Amino acid sequence: MRLFVAVFPPPDAVDHLAAVVDSLAVGRARARVTPSERWHLTLAFLGEVPDESAGPAALAVSAVEGPVGELRIRGGGKFGHGRSTVLWAGVEGDVEGLTRVGRAVRRELRARRLHPDDKRFAPHLTVARPGDRISHPDLTADLATLRDYTGPAWPVTELVLVRSMLGPNPSYTPLAHHPV
Repeated sequence: MRLFVAVFPPPDAVDHLAAVVDSLAVGRARARVTPSERWHLTLAFLGEVPDESAGPAALAVSAVEGPVGELRIRGGGKFGHGRSTVLWAGVEGDVEGLTRVGRAVRRELRARRLHPDDKRFAPHLTVARPGDRISHPDLTADLATLRDYTGPAWPVTELVLVRSMLGPNPSYTPLAHHPV
């Protein structure tokens, strides 16, 4: 099974951003827009692990204490170039608290002999993977729209252990919720 630990924005924050993402050229170009119900901030990515790792991972998440203050989806940008281009929305607010909780999650996972990736934490929500499906002017316009975006503030209330299923119809299944 493929696992990660994340924070999901609440519906009002998601809906606010979705209205903007729906107006972007990536949608008109039939690029891969990430469904809004899958927008999240990854705190720890475990990748493929044996099924029996779900229990220890849930215990690790439950051992983490908050708090994390309010966050707001704000700004955006892109990772990669050409076919590997990814558009993202950023966050502001208590990013320091979010980072601290993310470190605690990874520490608790390692204490249970689970091995999250070591990527530098860069909080963002992946909103689309246009690759090379949109023109440079459209990509530039979409990036300007994302950079200018400011969403509503929201409190971080829980951490979620998620099972991710890849394939033609990717899906996320929450396995454990932990209040922070």
